Amino acid sequence: MIPDSATQSVLDHWFSASARKYWFNASEDFDRDLVRRFSALHRRAANGELDGWESTATGSLALVILLDQCSRNFNRNRGDAYANDAHARRIVLAAIARGFDQELEGWRRAFLYMPLMHSEAPDDQDYSVRLFTEAGLDNARYALHHRDIIRRFGRFPHRNKALGRESTADEIAYLKSEGAFHG
Repeated sequence: MIPDSATQSVLDHWFSASARKYWFNASEDFDRDLVRRFSALHRRAANGELDGWESTATGSLALVILLDQCSRNFNRNRGDAYANDAHARRIVLAAIARGFDQELEGWRRAFLYMPLMHSEAPDDQDYSVRLFTEAGLDNARYALHHRDIIRRFGRFPHRNKALGRESTADEIAYLKSEGAFHG
């Protein structure tokens, strides 16, 4: 099935060379551009209005980009960044059950799996590591790193402030360390 123009616009922009350099690097300009381009679609996705996109691999991927990645860019360092995580996780699990992940390669498959890496549930973390590793994806080492953080703390300490959670002494020490993950 050929993706509709809205789905395709999300994927074309996210996987463009100009966007790629900001995938894992914060940029206020990039975030503003995403809001300008996709805030209306993001709102509709968050409200479940685009759940019909789940009927294809590319549609599922576009939803995950909106709910997982755009949520983080739109709400950087705020609790709302994680508001759509459960919705994105449900889409990923349904897509995997349908075999849609096997239709995607490289970074497209990696971004489909990303909500599992972002989950604070230990079982999701284990599944994430398995998926990234079995697919031979370059960022499997980050899946391992995320899982290790969840195993150690039961959550991602860098989210505590945004989510209004009190940090433990161990989490504070970790966040001050050289190897700390800050999101």
